[in-house]
Amino acid sequence: DIKLNKSVYQGYIKDYEGAMLMHCHLNPRIVYTEFISVVRKQKEIIKRLVDQHKQEAHKPHPGLSCFREGLKVIPIECIPGIRETGWKPSARNTRVSKVSEESADPDTLMKTFKVVLNSIKNHSVAWPFQKPVDRKEVPDYYDHIKYPMDLKTMSDRLKAGYYTTRRLFTADMTRIFTNCRTYNSPNTEYCMCANTLEKYFQTKMRELGLWDK
Repeated sequence: DIKLNKSVYQGYIKDYEGAMLMHCHLNPRIVYTEFISVVRKQKEIIKRLVDQHKQEAHKPHPGLSCFREGLKVIPIECIPGIRETGWKPSARNTRVSKVSEESADPDTLMKTFKVVLNSIKNHSVAWPFQKPVDRKEVPDYYDHIKYPMDLKTMSDRLKAGYYTTRRLFTADMTRIFTNCRTYNSPNTEYCMCANTLEKYFQTKMRELGLWDK
């Protein structure tokens, strides 16, 4: 299709029998004399990005420790480095993962929570949170903290089958850290322990595919 008005070219271009005139539109924003060098630069940039991606994909990661702690299966996206290879969950897997928490086998959930809870209890900074705060040692604690929580109570709840969803488990664990920061000053050893243990908890949950944040 020739979009130019005939008055622009008629009489200037010789018509041949059987020949077909063609129209080429040039973009005024493109410097066509430099087009080859621009394309070459684009190719170089893409090549560097591909090389960088390959380096990230071949980066070694430490082995998974969760299997030694009793788990048999974890979501593939939780394997360190898997996303750097370009892997993406299918739309179906994404939908399934959203409901997996509610539809998962209770025994599997319980085993997973047990792995996390045992890891937390064995951490070097977990000592302030192992059991309920003694009212005799800290008389005003329960005046300030209305919903106390500790690792022993969580263990009892886990054995009783209370934690049927990730939300319940996470809520109690988070309450331990929140209560600590509510009652104690930020620069105390207790708060520093809470902050360290909270980060460790989030890391463990993320490793097991139970942390979306």
